[in-house]
Amino acid sequence: MKPIFLSALLSILLFNKTYAQNFDMGSWNILNLKYNVNDKWSVFGESQLRSLKFYNNFHYYEYKGGVNYKVHKNATLSLGSGSYQTYKEGGNFVLPKNNDEFRVWPQIILFQSLGKFKIEQRYRTEFRFTSNGYRNRFRYRFGLSYPFGKEINNYKPFQISVSNELFFTDQEPYFERNRMLVAFNYKPSKTTTLQVGYLHQFDYKINDETGRDFLQIGYFIEIFRNQSINTSYDIDIKDN
Repeated sequence: MKPIFLSALLSILLFNKTYAQNFDMGSWNILNLKYNVNDKWSVFGESQLRSLKFYNNFHYYEYKGGVNYKVHKNATLSLGSGSYQTYKEGGNFVLPKNNDEFRVWPQIILFQSLGKFKIEQRYRTEFRFTSNGYRNRFRYRFGLSYPFGKEINNYKPFQISVSNELFFTDQEPYFERNRMLVAFNYKPSKTTTLQVGYLHQFDYKINDETGRDFLQIGYFIEIFRNQSINTSYDIDIKDN
């Protein structure tokens, strides 16, 4: 199956490179590391790099980290913080910046199974200390995923997922953004996941990031302190 996945990935990249040249599809790159301390607690770190054209006109990067606590088999609480930097359009990291931001965000993720499908609902509140002043933001994401393939060590190696996320504020016009993602994940081992996806982002009257179409590439690493940790190895809908 690995040659099939690599061929599919290469085909998608070549197709999107051609598509991007005509439609200015950007790139959205994710590197995520998660360390499971025990059945309840885990910590994570993530970095992202984005461009408004296909690996050109880089305008955004972020790095963040936090802690997760599994309060129930179907519910996880998280607390994270990080730095979020947005540059002007027209080139690679063009100054002055549109936004220089430090963010703190608590969230809760609820999981539910529906047959072979996995439903995710994520509620997040963001306390944003930006170069344009303090802001609050509230996010809700609904996701649906379908794992498939021959089961290996309690996980299936492939997954298709779709998600839609809404962004709101406590100031007019209240609605800020809509973000939709369709993704394909491949899990070559218990500890690693590769992701290829198409992300569409629509923004309404905000100036910290431009809405666009993106090819999303993600690499996710999960480490287990204790190999006997009772964890479900289905591939979750990844963070953005």
